[in-house]
Amino acid sequence: MLYKLYKIFCKRKLRLITFALLAGLSQVFGQAPGKGGTRLPELVVTPYKNTLIANGKDEAKVKITVINSEGKEIANASNAVQFKIEGDARIVALKGAVAGTANHAKLQNGELWFSLRAGRQKGIIKFDVSGEGLITGSTEIHMVQPGQPHAVTATTRPIAGNAIITDRILGADISFLPQLEARGMKFYDAKGQQEDPVVILKKQGFNYARLRIFNNPAVAQGYSPQKGFCDLPHTRAMAKRIKAAGMKLLLDFHYSDTWADPQKQFKPAAWVGLDFKTLTDSVRLYTAFVMQSLTDQGTVPDMVQVGNEINHGMIWPEGAINNLDSLARLIYAGIEGVKAVNAATPIMLHVALGGQVDEAHFFISNMLKRKVPFDVIGLSYYPKWHGTPGDLRHSVANLAQTYQKYIMVAEYSERKQEVNDIAFTAAGKKGIGSFIWEPLNTWEAVFDRDGKANAHLQAYPGIAKKYNVN
Repeated sequence: MLYKLYKIFCKRKLRLITFALLAGLSQVFGQAPGKGGTRLPELVVTPYKNTLIANGKDEAKVKITVINSEGKEIANASNAVQFKIEGDARIVALKGAVAGTANHAKLQNGELWFSLRAGRQKGIIKFDVSGEGLITGSTEIHMVQPGQPHAVTATTRPIAGNAIITDRILGADISFLPQLEARGMKFYDAKGQQEDPVVILKKQGFNYARLRIFNNPAVAQGYSPQKGFCDLPHTRAMAKRIKAAGMKLLLDFHYSDTWADPQKQFKPAAWVGLDFKTLTDSVRLYTAFVMQSLTDQGTVPDMVQVGNEINHGMIWPEGAINNLDSLARLIYAGIEGVKAVNAATPIMLHVALGGQVDEAHFFISNMLKRKVPFDVIGLSYYPKWHGTPGDLRHSVANLAQTYQKYIMVAEYSERKQEVNDIAFTAAGKKGIGSFIWEPLNTWEAVFDRDGKANAHLQAYPGIAKKYNVN
């Protein structure tokens, strides 16, 4: 009966979600030139909490730094900057403030710290910092009034949270691969021999691959209009290649027709207008449908993350972070869908909070209060948004000790050796590894634009050997 309901939902006329089209990857990863075509220094805003209670008291510490074109902090920066805040929050403590102003300050020894205090209105705080000759930095902080937990999602024995994971994971998210190959891109190993990039990665020490899946990316407002990259058929084909190469599979449900991350968690078009019970059923049915499809072809996922970077929730608005009870129920429905097909599959909850331990505690503790069962804490870590390597090290150690859960860096790009040293060494043997995000063509890619393996790829055999990755 449940699968029949799911098929009915899929056949419904799709109603388009009204949102602005996302910028292309060329813009996301492009350069911001200054005079002569060189990249200007960039302001970086790092809030150590991205969610505040709208009670007039809660505060977040925020750090501002300046990075150069190589992404490295300029330690002696002393730039004058100015702030712009949209929303119900205000600066209450500011080092380096310019006398007589509330929105101007100067960096000292390369950094500037301040505290941002919440008001009493729910919503999103938008914070920008700008300065002459600098690329503007910005961030968003969500203001919530969650109330007391009451949506108990499990009253019997937990269906997850008891997995025993012995794998040491050196993984890569390679979801872009079908698109790159459709453009005619080919890949070559260090000797210049053309080969399947999945096989190349395996030979360099990688033992896991991650694939993202969108509900219906082919819709007009989806990730891949008409072509449908990262849909179920493409995921099935990629899963076969991954397993054939002798690698394991992490499946990343976005529960959206397009990118889902802390700034956007758009509901799939087919689910718009559903009441909450039907929406919850849809999450469970869709998850089980995908899992069953992969299982039937012999490529059952070895781990599943229910949602992508969901520290601000998923499937907005019902699953937004302000609706913690509803969010917990939707996550639980996804876990139920996984477990209905394969009870042994470990579950990851993935948050984009590599160095922001206070924010991570807020999310994880609230999910545990609502009895959401899971096995692995997954963190994204990009220095531009998630703090220093020291912040990451502290977060990994603190979260592993506090919750006694497995923990890993589920996304990163820069500082490959340093990130993996942190990811594999959490106390109590809870650190199980990492996944580099899209190493085939973005940021610090391990192949150049011609598909040839570069020096970045050569770091991984040593990492695999150092941490006994098989």
